[in-house]
Amino acid sequence: MASDIIAGTDVLAPVREVDSPGFDTRALQALDSAHYLHPFTDHGALRDRGARVMVRGDGIYLWDSEGRKLIDGMSGLWCVNVGYGRASITAAVARQMDTLPFYNSFFNTTNVPAVMLAARLAELAQGVGGIKHVFFTGSGSEANDTIVRMVWRYWQVMGQPRRQAIISRRNAYHGSTVAGASLGGMAGMHAQGALPIPGIHHIEQPHFAQHGQGMSEAEFGLRAAGWLEEKILELGPENVAAFIGEPVQGAGGVIIPPPTYWPEIQRICDKYGVLLVSDEVICGFGRLGTWFGCQLMGFRPDLIAFAKGVSSGYVPLGGVLVGARVAHALVEKGGDFNHGFTYSGHPVACAAALENLRIMEEEKLVERVALETGPHLKAAFAALAAHPLVGHAESIGMAAALNLVRRKGTSMHDGEAFAPELAVGMVCRGHMFDNGVIMRAVGDRMIVAPPLAMSTAQIDEMVERIRYCLDLTLDDVRGRGWLD
Repeated sequence: MASDIIAGTDVLAPVREVDSPGFDTRALQALDSAHYLHPFTDHGALRDRGARVMVRGDGIYLWDSEGRKLIDGMSGLWCVNVGYGRASITAAVARQMDTLPFYNSFFNTTNVPAVMLAARLAELAQGVGGIKHVFFTGSGSEANDTIVRMVWRYWQVMGQPRRQAIISRRNAYHGSTVAGASLGGMAGMHAQGALPIPGIHHIEQPHFAQHGQGMSEAEFGLRAAGWLEEKILELGPENVAAFIGEPVQGAGGVIIPPPTYWPEIQRICDKYGVLLVSDEVICGFGRLGTWFGCQLMGFRPDLIAFAKGVSSGYVPLGGVLVGARVAHALVEKGGDFNHGFTYSGHPVACAAALENLRIMEEEKLVERVALETGPHLKAAFAALAAHPLVGHAESIGMAAALNLVRRKGTSMHDGEAFAPELAVGMVCRGHMFDNGVIMRAVGDRMIVAPPLAMSTAQIDEMVERIRYCLDLTLDDVRGRGWLD
């Protein structure tokens, strides 16, 4: 029986001390492999290896079923901004569960937490494209699906139904549903089905280290934005509905565009009347040191996709912030908008989000990222660039990346990469997990996005563990004969 796996304990009871976790890890791994299909996973390989079973979180730390303590350098999955164990969020959720655990937003009904959260989000988004309206979803993928439907409906209402083409970027991530995966530019996802769906087009990403050789950052930013104009002209402006992009590409490897990029994207969209969409599922709610990434990058989107940090992941929640241009058309001219979800505006999720946002404001987490922890992380990662395996390091707000290279170059453009089939990034990630820090590998690019509640001392602790694991990785690749 599954209940027998917990060694004589109630799974809802407080987790045991680190030296006595009370879990039968092997039995849990076997049950996991027998029944649980994980996201983005080679299930045969996982069955042979066994999943790491996470059982407890507190602040920036996690514990697994065998009592090992890890620094969560990825905020769960870019989302646990306020850290684990916030009793006030638990209390807010419990109160709402006791009061009204669920009701839908169909049939001309609403609920108090959804109303209050919509108003709060509109307040936070003041000055960003005239945003005053919110459409709630259950996730970032659903938010981007909603944006596709909303964009197409907008142009239909405006009497220009031919405007159906949506332009995105290669190596972008916009979710894992059919529409979200189509908007994304991940070749591996497109290869496992008839993706992208018709009407979705892609341009190259603004990756200076990859594409900017021979140019200054400012020149490259303008050149990369120019790829959008070229695609609009290729498709015909009368056929183009929208352009979507993350302010900083997260799952693609923390790809930070030059400062000239987004203002030029804004100019191009304005020139051709194209809707501008900011996917802020990762960048929103303080990750870059502003409430929304578009505020830092200097553009005014018509639509903003959000999720993750809005509730710090405590309860699933996503949505779309809708600017004045689109909202006016939908409200005043659109009639029924035949789209929505059972859990749109879920009262428990909205209650969690309201308390999460209160914590962020009370503790000034966004301001801390901008003025204290973000600059501290940037300096710490800049120091890691001296390591023999690191070609270059980049950071913005509470997100940072470093590239593993076989041989350093004189600039970020000319280091010698490892052969992709060696999967050095995964070797490095293994050392990280085994030595108490969670760091993600995107190819040979290692990235972190720690909780916004992380202190400067905890940043130093994380970076020292990263440095130690880089040393282990260096010894490992030398031992395998992958270095001269």
